[in-house]
Amino acid sequence: MGSITRSLSNNITTGGVILPAGITNDSVSAVTSFANASAGTLILLSTQTASNSATISFTTGLDSTYDAYEFHFINIAPRNNDVDFTFNLSTDSGSNYNVTKTSTAFEAYNDESGTSYGIAYVDSDDLAQSTSFQVLSLAGSVSLMDNSDSDGNLSGELQLFNPSSTTYVKHFIATTQYFGTSGGLVYFIPGYVAGYGNTTSAVNAVQFKMSSGNFDGVIKLYGVKKSWCRLINKFAMLMV
Repeated sequence: MGSITRSLSNNITTGGVILPAGITNDSVSAVTSFANASAGTLILLSTQTASNSATISFTTGLDSTYDAYEFHFINIAPRNNDVDFTFNLSTDSGSNYNVTKTSTAFEAYNDESGTSYGIAYVDSDDLAQSTSFQVLSLAGSVSLMDNSDSDGNLSGELQLFNPSSTTYVKHFIATTQYFGTSGGLVYFIPGYVAGYGNTTSAVNAVQFKMSSGNFDGVIKLYGVKKSWCRLINKFAMLMV
């Protein structure tokens, strides 16, 4: 057994999974086409921090490098009461955020006492061929985001698929969670939004803002790398 084979076999688990150390230029032909395979599937591209900011806009980083991108929202807190956290897309590098969108939205909710809870389609926050900003902090008839609780905030993520395509529309999926108040009750509300930007032009910028007023928080942009390690691991397990 040669040195390359020994090195590879020493990095295969008893379950047949190839460890990252076993994937090298010697063990896999042209491995440099997916360099740093052990780094995982999310590549941090940029981080922006809102501090009493009206908007956060990402005007670079969305290109053909990755087939999908993720925005992560961390402790998004509005400065005003009864507002929504929203986003929109741009095809002109941020000169205009007005891409036509169709979407659907639903939420679950539960108050801190456990007396008011449910799940509901939120037709007020879906879009039908609209250029409006898409709401991400789904409230329905229960609650809107506010700053009356100093520890209140929203966190979650937005996935955007193949934004550089000039052939297909641009699909997106968002999941968020936050708490708000309504009728004296404090609610925990996870929200789910999915839809598409109805354009075959490349989407190259995304903007986030509250429906009114400023906000605080952190938004990170990641590129989603193809998970070659997972594909190789599945292939190895089939061979065991």
